[in-house]
Amino acid sequence: MKSMSVLLQVSSILWIVWGLVHILAGVMTMKGVLTDDISASIAGIADAVDPNTLQMDYPKAAGAIIGQHGFNLFWIGLVTLLSAFYIWKGNKNAIFLAAITGGLADLGYFLFMDLGNYVKFFPGTVMTLVSSLAIITSFYAYFKNRKLDRSE
Repeated sequence: MKSMSVLLQVSSILWIVWGLVHILAGVMTMKGVLTDDISASIAGIADAVDPNTLQMDYPKAAGAIIGQHGFNLFWIGLVTLLSAFYIWKGNKNAIFLAAITGGLADLGYFLFMDLGNYVKFFPGTVMTLVSSLAIITSFYAYFKNRKLDRSE
């Protein structure tokens, strides 16, 4: 039982880090759009791309799309951050909420950004590994604990 608690604590810490990074990324992305520097927001997201190739006058609609992306990064980071505190306590709903929210966000990131070679390993790919490890550790603890509860 103690080892399951430690795994949930590890998962919580990983989600806290992941959540804070994504809250910051969301704020920075929205800041670029709100200050009419859409190129900076796009270069901040696609950090493996030469920023000079991304420097242009984007239509307002593109800025709105990037702004929405920043907002999504922000709220996804906030949901996983808040979930982390409940995961620490072993809350099943928080485990699954963080996994669905953060996990699916990172799946899209992996499919479109990582596989497209548009991002550097750090911080992007590292955050995908962090969320994967958070999901694996919390799921292992949850399902192992559930199995133990049923056998008693």
